[in-house]
Amino acid sequence: MTDVDTVHPRGDDPPGADPAFAAWRALGMLVQLVVTNPERLDVARQLLSEDLTELDLACSRFRPDSEVVVLANAARQAKAPVTMTVSPLLAEAVAVSLRAASLTDGDVDPTVGGVLSSLGYDRDFGQVAPSGPALPVGVRVIPGWRSIGLDPATGRLTIPAGVQLDLGATVKGWAADRSAGRIAARLGCGVLVSLGGDTSVAGEPPEGGWRIRVQDLTAMPDEPPRGPSTVVAIRDGGLATSSTAARRWQRGGDVLHHILDPRTGLPAAPVWRTVSVAAATCADANTAATAAVIRGRQAPAWLASLGLPARLVEPDGTVTYVAGWPPDPA
Repeated sequence: MTDVDTVHPRGDDPPGADPAFAAWRALGMLVQLVVTNPERLDVARQLLSEDLTELDLACSRFRPDSEVVVLANAARQAKAPVTMTVSPLLAEAVAVSLRAASLTDGDVDPTVGGVLSSLGYDRDFGQVAPSGPALPVGVRVIPGWRSIGLDPATGRLTIPAGVQLDLGATVKGWAADRSAGRIAARLGCGVLVSLGGDTSVAGEPPEGGWRIRVQDLTAMPDEPPRGPSTVVAIRDGGLATSSTAARRWQRGGDVLHHILDPRTGLPAAPVWRTVSVAAATCADANTAATAAVIRGRQAPAWLASLGLPARLVEPDGTVTYVAGWPPDPA
């Protein structure tokens, strides 16, 4: 677990006043990178870009030549479980997703990909039609994470016929951890990596810690926040926010979002607009935040039992603080 402190921002400066900052869009999300040694920013950006290219080739649900899509195409045509040898990168990503499923009693499940596609989220979100006709009525079955077989030693991955993996609930946090750690070790400086708002830090932090603005929608530091927001500081580990307000679309007048309850095959009830969690890793923070959205009113007690600092925002803007997360400044 990582500590979270409230800090008072100096205007809307980028994270860290002295460290060097870069931001760009990749893989359909905002990527933000901060290093404590400005002379190492260009090299750090190159290393992170290389990591993201590898991640896309392994894990993208929307890239035709990615390993996940090749696996899904094979499973779609099969009548029995499909086994393939996958790259070490995809094997690790799947292992992280299965660990998350186990820790959350199945709240976070990597086998929801087919149902997400059937609901209309079948391409990069920027290309998803904001509205469309009503969805066909029918039972949407999610096979469940226990149907996935993985041998980490050999990279042999087995999925049931027809299954499409979606690693979105864990892959950004894990990838942020992976890249931040690798870059810090390579360059010998403090590093912050934020992928779509899921943030991991590694190496020696700047004075006062890493300043992070927590809000509904990921945005550049110089953009005004939409909805309730606060600025906190962390010194290690990671921080992630899951939101039912960020990726929304309509089908037949029904408002949908990308966080599915695997037990119903439908978007989780919007009890919380956003849930932000700090943890020892961004992967764990991401897992807990997503599970909390799905657990609804049970989430604060569950997060408290795990000792995870969290900030939960209701649709009307009411904020609940858990396990030492500091209240928003007045």
